Amino acid sequence: MEWKCVCPYNPKLKLKDIYIYDTTLRDGEQTPGVCFTKEQKLEIARKLDELGIKQIEAGFPIVSDREAEIVKTIANEGLNAEILGLCRALKKDIDKAIECDVDGIITFIATSPLHLKYKFNNKSLDEILEMGVRAVEYAKEHGLFVAFSAEDATRTPIEDLIKVHKAAEEAGADRVHIADTTGCATPQSMEFICSELSKNLKKAHIGVHCHNDFGFAVINSIYGLIGGAKAVSTTVNGIGERAGNASLEELIMALTVLYDVKLNLNIEVLTELSKMIEEYSGIKLPKNKPIVGEMVFYHESGIHVDAVIDNPLTYEPFLPEVIGQKRNIVLGKHSGCRAIAYKLKEMGIKVNKEELCEIVKRVKETREKGIFIDDEVFKKIVEEVVRR
Repeated sequence: MEWKCVCPYNPKLKLKDIYIYDTTLRDGEQTPGVCFTKEQKLEIARKLDELGIKQIEAGFPIVSDREAEIVKTIANEGLNAEILGLCRALKKDIDKAIECDVDGIITFIATSPLHLKYKFNNKSLDEILEMGVRAVEYAKEHGLFVAFSAEDATRTPIEDLIKVHKAAEEAGADRVHIADTTGCATPQSMEFICSELSKNLKKAHIGVHCHNDFGFAVINSIYGLIGGAKAVSTTVNGIGERAGNASLEELIMALTVLYDVKLNLNIEVLTELSKMIEEYSGIKLPKNKPIVGEMVFYHESGIHVDAVIDNPLTYEPFLPEVIGQKRNIVLGKHSGCRAIAYKLKEMGIKVNKEELCEIVKRVKETREKGIFIDDEVFKKIVEEVVRR
């Protein structure tokens, strides 16, 4: 059996050399109330590396001595992933990152008229551009991979974005970022921005960093790739400021299953990684969270269960085992004879046809009284019926 079931109308994107740079340890940790320990950050970094993530943004070294120590420890862990540190477009930030032995940096500065006016007290775009160029040049002089990020890029006029990013590329930037800082981009606008940049850049990759304020972070990221981006920023479980960032697991599985993109990742660790972040961040996942939610491969409806028993792909877009998830047949008011028989077989219990019908009836009645049918409740129902 194939492990995924794809809609024939979904496009097969001819996307090559696509890669993910994960920012769970930096932007994810900027979720209000989240503060990972050194040991937790190391474990997360190792698990991201096991997944096969190309680049891990380990932190913001200038924030504190403790943060710098953690970034340095991760950078010297011997992981396959390149380790990046976040820096403002300031020499002191870059120097601190260099002390941490990182492979590269993401340096950022805001470019939108709103930020120029209120964040930088009416600085001109040319002044900001000069700061960004100096930062890129300084980092490249020290042999670092350099990504230049235009903060609030999606509210920056396209001609200004092109001007700033061309200057960053000429200064040596390996990648330039479209940061949808307030999550206000649409898929169409993200595709347009990346497409226009692609026409004007010669060597630098384009990366997209999307926030989820309107629930568009994953689809905006995909449309950025369609427009010519090569790299996508993610966080595990989509954690991050406000409504969070593009969800790592949702992006990976959407690209893999729906768009048939080859990412060459070890996806069987996705659920384990998700649970790790849920525990360490203290942010509980909705049970119906796409891909990794506890109940997204649970089935109760009799019609669904009958088909899933024969072939799970009738009601699942891909098999849960490939990402470390599991399927569960849940008993309730919608259960039919086949679901009950399946559960009885799982538990090694044999009944006749009359007893089976009575068990089905009692399961429905019990659930409609507001009682959840777990294994203990089900066993009790079976015992009552069989003892009659």
